[in-house]
Amino acid sequence: MVDEQKRNRLPPYVSYRTFRNFVDGLQQAMPARIDRSYWGDMLSGSTGIQLMAALRFLGLIDANGRPTSRLGPLVTATGEKKAALLREISAEAFDFVLRGSFDPQTATYAQLQELFHSQFQLTGDVSRKCLKFFIALATDAGMPLSRFITKRTRSLPSGTATKTLTKKSSVRTNRNLLVPQRPAEIPDGFSWYGMLLEKFPTFDPAWPDEVKLKWFDAFDQLLKRGMPEAIR
Repeated sequence: MVDEQKRNRLPPYVSYRTFRNFVDGLQQAMPARIDRSYWGDMLSGSTGIQLMAALRFLGLIDANGRPTSRLGPLVTATGEKKAALLREISAEAFDFVLRGSFDPQTATYAQLQELFHSQFQLTGDVSRKCLKFFIALATDAGMPLSRFITKRTRSLPSGTATKTLTKKSSVRTNRNLLVPQRPAEIPDGFSWYGMLLEKFPTFDPAWPDEVKLKWFDAFDQLLKRGMPEAIR
């Protein structure tokens, strides 16, 4: 059973490829603390926050962002030694999956999804991303998972779903921007981008982690789609 401190955190939500590339990049030099000043030039704000949460959940950094004794060996290890370290890290971080009556070698994807939900009350897209990270980590660690679980991640070529969703989202956004308005209703010199920013909710540090992550994702999308070229 996951402990209470871990229950209050989301399981890793970031792309597993981002996590793996970041860990591999630490081979060049290990900072005394992994903070925004270190990763800010490499990652967007929301991705960086998701990555930091993943590193903490896996016990690779402490609450202050300092590398734990596990991170260095993981960075330098290769082959089977690296897989063994990942298995050890996974066994502790995801103990609710690997212990007890749940059998990952025979379980279905839906059963794994229900298990994550029972521990963290995950739903929707957040649940899908957390499961995707766990499955990719388990694969790298050489942990046996049932084909009923792994076939869900193999049924669609990598990147296809993301491209399709991005295209559809862009179309919906353009339609919304074309909704007719009377000129008198739009203040002089006030851009549609400024009006959108006024409507965007103010960030609240007291929000749950899941809400914070969704806010950063939405804000990143708003900046990418609407920020004037002069201030990008």
